[in-house]
Amino acid sequence: MKSYGVNELRKMFLDFFESKGHLKLNSFSLVPQNDKSLLLINSGMAPLKPYFTGQEIPPRKRVTTCQKCIRTGDIENVGKTARHGTFFEMLGNFSFGDYFKHEAIAWSWEFLTEVVGLEADRIYPSVYEDDDEAFDIWNKEIGVPAEKIFRFGKADNFWEHGAGPCGPCSEIYYDRGEKYGCGEPGCTVGCECDRYIEVWNNVFTQFENDGNGNYTELSQKNIDTGMGLERLAVVVQDVDSIFDVDTIKALLERVCQVAGVTYKQDPKVDVSIRLITDHIRSVTFMISDGIIPSNEGRGYVLRRLLRRAARHGRLLGIKDRFLATLSTTVIEGSKDGYPELEEKKDYILKLLTIEEDNFYKTIDQGLSILSELEENLIKTGEKTLSGEDAFKLYDTYGFPIDLTKEILEEKGFAIDEEGFKEAMNVQRETARSARAVTNYMGADETVYQQLDPSLSSEFVGYDKLNHTSKITALTTETDVVNELIAGQNGTIIVEETPFYATSGGQVADIGVIKTADAEFKVEDVIKLQGGKIGHVGKVTKGIFHVTEQVNLAIDMDNRLSTGKNHSATHLLQKALRVVLGSHVEQAGSYVSSDRLRFDFTHFSALTKEEIEKVEAIVNEEINTGLTVHTEIMTMEEAKKTGATALFGEKYSDKVRVVSMGDFSKELCGGTHVSNTSSITVFKILSETGVAAGVRRIEALTGKGVFSYYKEIEEELNQAAKVAKAEPAMLSKKIESLHEEIKALQAENEKLKNKLAKDALGDVMDQVIEVKGVKLLAAKVPDVDMNGLRNLGDQLKDKMGEGVIVLVSVLDGKVNLITMATDGAMKKGAHAGNLIKELAVLVGGGGGGRPNMAQAGGKNPDGVDELIAKAGSIIEGQIK
Repeated sequence: MKSYGVNELRKMFLDFFESKGHLKLNSFSLVPQNDKSLLLINSGMAPLKPYFTGQEIPPRKRVTTCQKCIRTGDIENVGKTARHGTFFEMLGNFSFGDYFKHEAIAWSWEFLTEVVGLEADRIYPSVYEDDDEAFDIWNKEIGVPAEKIFRFGKADNFWEHGAGPCGPCSEIYYDRGEKYGCGEPGCTVGCECDRYIEVWNNVFTQFENDGNGNYTELSQKNIDTGMGLERLAVVVQDVDSIFDVDTIKALLERVCQVAGVTYKQDPKVDVSIRLITDHIRSVTFMISDGIIPSNEGRGYVLRRLLRRAARHGRLLGIKDRFLATLSTTVIEGSKDGYPELEEKKDYILKLLTIEEDNFYKTIDQGLSILSELEENLIKTGEKTLSGEDAFKLYDTYGFPIDLTKEILEEKGFAIDEEGFKEAMNVQRETARSARAVTNYMGADETVYQQLDPSLSSEFVGYDKLNHTSKITALTTETDVVNELIAGQNGTIIVEETPFYATSGGQVADIGVIKTADAEFKVEDVIKLQGGKIGHVGKVTKGIFHVTEQVNLAIDMDNRLSTGKNHSATHLLQKALRVVLGSHVEQAGSYVSSDRLRFDFTHFSALTKEEIEKVEAIVNEEINTGLTVHTEIMTMEEAKKTGATALFGEKYSDKVRVVSMGDFSKELCGGTHVSNTSSITVFKILSETGVAAGVRRIEALTGKGVFSYYKEIEEELNQAAKVAKAEPAMLSKKIESLHEEIKALQAENEKLKNKLAKDALGDVMDQVIEVKGVKLLAAKVPDVDMNGLRNLGDQLKDKMGEGVIVLVSVLDGKVNLITMATDGAMKKGAHAGNLIKELAVLVGGGGGGRPNMAQAGGKNPDGVDELIAKAGSIIEGQIK
């Protein structure tokens, strides 16, 4: 058998199924579309669910893909074994109501034996125990002896996921030989050892489960298959595990090189090597699909994987940043199958570097908090850190539990692991309930799921603002109906529409749909499954019927203003790349008629100069009057032209490229001006951070800018009027007012100090001596904290060495200050500890340094007790 590489095997599989009439689709993004049941795509079938359910019509009835997938269910075992990983590629061939068991089984046999060259007598199929049809195909048509075909029960050979399509499956195992076996008598297919490895799973989707265990035969039967590319490579290359196949091994060797370690010499070191190797693959692919590290959802999964890899790098003794270095090896090894890795390389490496730096700061912060927790354990005589504290370290500071455990064990402490698991489960349950599955698709069940999947709409609004078309469907908010009458809210679907539906950050058109006798106000336009476009709004007059012709007219002013803002975002993105660098990518946008918002990847706040530069470039291109040109081309042609694509976006074979002169070229389905001069002017209002590595610019164009300046002018005039100055002299007037206020404040402070001094009187006769240390504890009426500090400094000068306690009640609240001189501190006095005990007596809290501390309280009745107790507390402090 010839040993093929991972990239070769991927191509061989896709080419084989293309030769069998399958349409080859590129891998979908790891970010699920319209599927709340998943955080990340975890199988080849997951992105194709709408085709299996019939809610969307597939581009062809036969499809083949190699899908990037991430599964984190076994994350704790990654590295500990050579079996577990989080990232993998799944090869699949799919039939939507076309071929069924005969072809699926025959083709899997043909591919494995004739194309790849696996030995036929080492292949062992399994079937569902009641699936005689599949058994007979394997036995009578393929010629596999009956004793080599295994019948397994529902747990192993029946695929279902709650309610929805389901069916029996047939798995294909390969005998890798005795050297991979456990040596136990009776070792055969199904054994836990590595001898008989499952390489392919054919799922025969032939039933519908109603959710209560009742199965009905599907009229459209489907084929859904999956084969792990890395697992196939393990068999073909005859190696121990996925970490030994060519592309992953090259990465693993790079990890060893960077860390200066050798694989398979120390089991503990091997855990870290494998974990880093796996996790760096996952994070590289996740970032290339636009996922950003955060503290929730898929961003949290990314951050967790990234930080685990960084932490294990430290365990291996890597001192410097290393994730970006390793990521280049991932990109190099996988860019053949996933060109987006190379396209996003600058961005991936930059984000990894920033996040790795942030984590090292976090680790240092976590270590200092852990040492505080250790001190508390020593003080209280405890030997076990609470699960709650361990989880707080993990959740708030990103401090891994195994690191906490390791550090504490070295010092003879343990962790309440049960308590930690409990806190972790509470968080998991919260996360799970946040993505509750509502149906098989994981999407909310709406009236639109009841529509005929064969219906679709065509958008004709690039060059038409008014159009006549036929109604194909009507719905109320709950039902599909044949008519909508005055006063009803609902949705109208037509064959062709000039209305732009919300997408790509651009909000929908508004307008009216009319017949001679009826009118419908369009408030929103939405894209629905299967290419349908829904016009959402209210019937304001008459009745609308299915199949009647209607006139659709969009609000032209609204469309034009929206187009100005959308075109400005294209100019803005290019200007940002010019000023900041090629790592800038669009991370989201919002474009309406009155404003624009643009989110982009960058790792620090823009300076005033950078903002001015970006704004100037955009206005220059507006002033130049660039012609805006749109062209439909293939994705490959678009890439050759250098057009910028949107992060993680799913594009069809044909894409629309919008060019603005030679300055900007982007893939975009939105509406635009015909010349940039129509935008008139562009003004940035704000630049802020919205997430780690993501900045946001809010801006205005055209009329919006003039309205903005009009408002500013009105505010300026109003401010000048209040300040009794001309607008041109307002700055000078404000400066002189500031000087006046400063002088008055200084005068006020002097008077307050004098009043406080007078109110306190001569208190030096209240000084007492405690164990050879002078103490002055006095109360003074109606003085704020600032006044108390000034008094304290004056009294300290008078008294020389000693401790001062001053307390005042102002507006029903207690202000308290304590001071200790150097001499007093040498004898044990501590102002911070003193105030902690005193503040409790007035219903408050506070703290501070050994030489000075302050506190507030809510209970003035405790002031006398506080003065009386100061002496005994100081007595306890003095050595």
